[in-house]
Amino acid sequence: MNRQISLTLTEFLESTGSQVRFYDLGRRVNALPKALFLAFERAELAYPYPMQQKAWFAMVQEPTDTANEPVIWFLRLDLDEQGKLVQATRDYLIRRFIESAARQRQGTDPGEAMRDNPYAFAPREDKMANFHAVLQRDLGLPPSQYFEHACDYLSGRPGWEQWSFVGYQGLADIAARQEDPALAALLTGAIPHLPDEPLIALSQCLENHPPAPDLARALNERLGSATQDAAARPVLLASLLRALSLADPALLGSAVLRVLELAQASDPEVLAAIAGRCWPALRDPALAHHYLERLASDEVEGQLFTHCVSDLLRLPEMRESILGVLRSENRSSRLATAFDRLLSG
Repeated sequence: MNRQISLTLTEFLESTGSQVRFYDLGRRVNALPKALFLAFERAELAYPYPMQQKAWFAMVQEPTDTANEPVIWFLRLDLDEQGKLVQATRDYLIRRFIESAARQRQGTDPGEAMRDNPYAFAPREDKMANFHAVLQRDLGLPPSQYFEHACDYLSGRPGWEQWSFVGYQGLADIAARQEDPALAALLTGAIPHLPDEPLIALSQCLENHPPAPDLARALNERLGSATQDAAARPVLLASLLRALSLADPALLGSAVLRVLELAQASDPEVLAAIAGRCWPALRDPALAHHYLERLASDEVEGQLFTHCVSDLLRLPEMRESILGVLRSENRSSRLATAFDRLLSG
């Protein structure tokens, strides 16, 4: 037992002869390189995408026989103050995986050993749909039964008002496969015409993938139109920003700046979207300063400042740059007070 506990989860699962894939399910749905995850397991690196002081991810054990389904575990692990994995947590999980492997050898359900696991979680339906779309693509499997109907809708043939009949899974499948030029063109052509509701749903899928240049421009133009509408819903603005969050940094930065100039920028949906998805834009100190000043404004509840700033500070790549702005001599007294309140809380 001691010899096995000295292994990482990755090493243990691969010792069974199967390949293992890892996917972050916290901020977005995206694959995690095995080398990065292994370094995280060894407490050599902080988790790159923490959310609520946890690492939220899926482990996928590929079947050795094509007739079998992959075995999937959804796990959320507490992180220490440096964002690293507590080794005792890893050891506990390995013990559970040993039990799971034993069940599999006995011909019983290997997932049974993990069902009462305190570190397991059930993803939200939208997260699960996007994860399923990405995994099917990565395993070289066809998309879901909803794919063709979603493609037909995005072509505009049934009429843009017929969105209520489109399966969310189909939109997730298309977003995950947008490297196909035909699908990228389909998405790009649909963006100007979509009613708000299907556009919000599609944006929720697109946030997990870098958009092709033409698609990014279409999203940015739709955002530009929304910013000209004084009655534009904050949820629409936030969704379009999220859809652009993996676009070219310059384009994303200009989009975030444009939204921050609006009255709707004080809405929690917008401010949380910038911190939770669009943080790459905040590497620009001037833009980060603008965002933090808006976050500290009188129109925004203090709890939201604490939530968003704490969230940003836990991102390994953002901590120093955000602290630099918060401690800057150019900060307003209002921002200084909000930061002091965060520190004292």
